[in-house]
Amino acid sequence: MKNYIPKSKKSLPVQRIINEALDILESVGIPLNNKTERSLERMAVCFLAVAGVTNDWSKAKENANLKSRDIINYVNKNLEENISSGSYDDIRRKDLKLLVLADIIVNSGVNKGSATNDPTRGYSLHPDFKNLITTYKTSKWKNALKKFNENRPSLSDILKRKRDIEKIPVKLPNGKLLELSLGEHNILQKEIIEEFLPRFGSDCSVLYIGDTSNKLLHIERKELKKLNFFELSHDELPDVIAYSKKNNWLYLIEAVYSSGPMSETRVLELKKMLKDCKAELIFVTTFLTKSECKKWLMDIAWETEVWTADNKDHLIHFNGHKFLGAF
Repeated sequence: MKNYIPKSKKSLPVQRIINEALDILESVGIPLNNKTERSLERMAVCFLAVAGVTNDWSKAKENANLKSRDIINYVNKNLEENISSGSYDDIRRKDLKLLVLADIIVNSGVNKGSATNDPTRGYSLHPDFKNLITTYKTSKWKNALKKFNENRPSLSDILKRKRDIEKIPVKLPNGKLLELSLGEHNILQKEIIEEFLPRFGSDCSVLYIGDTSNKLLHIERKELKKLNFFELSHDELPDVIAYSKKNNWLYLIEAVYSSGPMSETRVLELKKMLKDCKAELIFVTTFLTKSECKKWLMDIAWETEVWTADNKDHLIHFNGHKFLGAF
């Protein structure tokens, strides 16, 4: 069986049941690619909590009706977790989201008609899914899995079709066409590529774009390496990286929708990681609107630039000895 979380520090029995949980989820079409080991682990332990399983799949429960806080208590007690009780909303928004979408875990409200974030809502296994997982590691599993998946599109297929329909087309400065996934963050990234860079980018080439659903959609590794860019990690990369060969300027651009401006801490972090970079660093924070920008003004670092998509021809410079300017 595949080891989905090779860096896990949990005991061997807990690692085993987590890997079995992920094996089941992948077998029924839950997409596990492009997820961190930690997010996979969280998904698995929450699934195990709803199933009421710690070591024996034949004992899976159908009508657990566990609330988010119940799930946290279960995984902390039985699966060597230490999840804060205050992070209960992550259960709904992150850990069980795909499983609910796939209808293998059902949201059963104690109060009929309750909102999706109502704390009285509980989670249970779908009866058909419960019947399936009780056969796991038995001679009945293969046939039961085949029957379960027959005429039932996998969540991977459903999400892929949805993503193919809901795309944001983007044209890079070199004419290459890309399609970003739908979302306001990527709408802003389209504005950066098609509106900001032509005005203020001085013949830039785009070396990286961090699409929200496919972090490797566009990355020019060889060009970044030539500039002595740091070892790539998506948690550290800005949303957009562009390079002006004419001025030897490397643009590090954050597309702020809900978080992440070029703060003093962020700038210092990037400067340290790019201490050997051959290009001059240009730090830019972008917003869709001026009103959104106002919410973050106190967090933006000095000697950085700010641009808003609703005022395309203007750039705000935060003090310092130089001004990027238009070309």
